[in-house]
Amino acid sequence: MVLGHHLPLLVIQLLLSYCHTATGYTNRFFYQDSLNSNGNGEIHFNGVQLRVDSSQLSVFGTRGANATLPCHYWYEPELSSARRVRVKWSWLPAAGGLETDVLVAIGPRHRGFGDFRGRVQLMQDFPGDATLVVTELQLNDTGRYRCEVIDGLEDESVIVDLELQGVVFPYQPPHGRYLLNFQEAQQTCADQDSILATFEQLFQAWEDGLNWCNAGWLADGTVQYPVTQSREPCGGAGLAPGVRSYGIRHRLLHRFNAFCFSSSLRGKVYYLQNMDKLNFTEAQQACQEDGSKMAKVGQVYAAWRYQSLDRCDAGWVADGSLRYPISRPRTNCGPPEPGVRSFGFPPLQDKHGVYCYSAVIEKT
Repeated sequence: MVLGHHLPLLVIQLLLSYCHTATGYTNRFFYQDSLNSNGNGEIHFNGVQLRVDSSQLSVFGTRGANATLPCHYWYEPELSSARRVRVKWSWLPAAGGLETDVLVAIGPRHRGFGDFRGRVQLMQDFPGDATLVVTELQLNDTGRYRCEVIDGLEDESVIVDLELQGVVFPYQPPHGRYLLNFQEAQQTCADQDSILATFEQLFQAWEDGLNWCNAGWLADGTVQYPVTQSREPCGGAGLAPGVRSYGIRHRLLHRFNAFCFSSSLRGKVYYLQNMDKLNFTEAQQACQEDGSKMAKVGQVYAAWRYQSLDRCDAGWVADGSLRYPISRPRTNCGPPEPGVRSFGFPPLQDKHGVYCYSAVIEKT
């Protein structure tokens, strides 16, 4: 008698346990819309299924631009009248961590969250359109975005990956290599108008020819380095080219260089003309007097990649290093490949040119 009395409750608990442990983002319930027009929103599970899909599972963008993440939903079979559903977009950063809310909408009303507030909205161009528009893309917007549609107990979703296009560059601080723990590497990249690169971004840079033998932190806490030409100091001459990995390192105790990622920039980087050679302090003042600031390393790389900045004159940049960008390799301008050349960190009293950054784009 006791077992029989508790059997229905036991069955319900088992069913709920199964729903909570099932993989994926769907509970696989089917329902039939209530057509009795009583306004109470009843749902009867009787053969109708909610579907959610995207016409584009990977979207690419650049910093400062807009990105459109497609998502639409429908019912099978089609319902005779529209239902009031809840649409939620959430984001899992490429660097890892917790999934956080981006936007929640019910009908025409919507609310953005966190750093996305004021930068996200739904298109809603047709019935079932839940496409997300993200404006003014930021460097850390890269990641996996989940479009979730909720109608009563029915809950379906689809994943859209957003990848920012840009440039990866290796970075070591002024006082030598392998001095940065993970948090310091994050801050170092931020100081140079960039962020720690993801593995996907470093892999793409390796495919584009990045060949660097010093290990550096990535956004996920791993330490890796790209090798396009195998050699003894870089894992051995007999090891095939690729992205070498030290795996996950202790974020506080272990110290390496950093691989930073930057994307396009709204302003411009330029070599300050008609000036005598300057020491570092004089170079800072010269940029300020010209209405600009001394360019950061990430800004120089972004201008080289996206604005074809080409100058065969070494100049100071904001971290105290001496660099120059070459888009058209030529004699007496370094190696035969395009890139940002570096002379390291000379004494600050040395005299050189300077690269400045202006946030204002001149009209042509």
